[in-house]
Amino acid sequence: MAVFTEVSNPEARELLRRLQLGELVELRGIEGGIENTNYFLTSDQGEFVLTLFERLTAEQLPFYLYLMKHLAHGGVPVPDPRADKNGDILHTVCGKPAAVVNKLRGKSQLAPQGVHCAAVGTMLARMHLAGRDFDRHQPNLRGLPWWNETVPVVLPHIDAAQAALLRSELAYQNHVAASSAYAALPRGPVHADLFRDNVMFEGEELTGFFDFYFAGVDTWLFDLAVCLNDWCIDLPTGTHDAERATRMLDAYQAVRPLTAAERELLPAMLRAGALRFWISRLWDFYLPREASILKPHDPTHFERVLRGRLALPVHAG
Repeated sequence: MAVFTEVSNPEARELLRRLQLGELVELRGIEGGIENTNYFLTSDQGEFVLTLFERLTAEQLPFYLYLMKHLAHGGVPVPDPRADKNGDILHTVCGKPAAVVNKLRGKSQLAPQGVHCAAVGTMLARMHLAGRDFDRHQPNLRGLPWWNETVPVVLPHIDAAQAALLRSELAYQNHVAASSAYAALPRGPVHADLFRDNVMFEGEELTGFFDFYFAGVDTWLFDLAVCLNDWCIDLPTGTHDAERATRMLDAYQAVRPLTAAERELLPAMLRAGALRFWISRLWDFYLPREASILKPHDPTHFERVLRGRLALPVHAG
């Protein structure tokens, strides 16, 4: 969502022409994230979001785009990629792979209450079930192999206590991943990054999930843990909010009850979710890329969340 690649008005007009989406009214860069270049693209036919992919390749991208299309057609409110006259949904803008999707209505709920957490739990379970028959496969590219590769890169930038925690938790997650309980966890396409700023609401109505560009096939429990680690955490302190977490878990399980293996490994996956984002934020903070709009997230937040998950494990009710 940072602007790494500048798109001109003539380039935007040409893209709209190819997609038969009308005449350009406004092109505006979006701040917020640190992975892709995003613009609000307004035409006389409606409002869209243009994404230029800065890290993902043209070979990787069909998984994400066709997953969104699959979910949209399955009744899950997600952005639906727009095709050109040949039916292609992956385009090229400024020499970069790109996509155009419809802009979801509503806004992000950055101070969620129990009702919002319940809505996310319900829709997340619906999304998991809707993705069961998706016929493409791509691993979670920010999963355990990436953690193992990236931890040695960030270790020189942190203090001894942080390094000890990072090494210890990574060893634990490798141990969990080799267990029979982990092998029994249900899997399928997951969002893997469903934070507060990747969900839209109008009041208490959930109007959409978006930004699927960390999605992959992984355990559904990991996806749920990532949500619990953001929606049900007090951001200033990193502490667990039991009331919000109960609302999310109950709502999720009303649609798709957790299995015995999932109930057993929920504490471990909450730790895994915290570890994943601590590592990626350390990487983005200490090894940043240049961008005209760039605000790296504070990595110490997920260090606090991980320490909290170690001190007070959370179990499914």
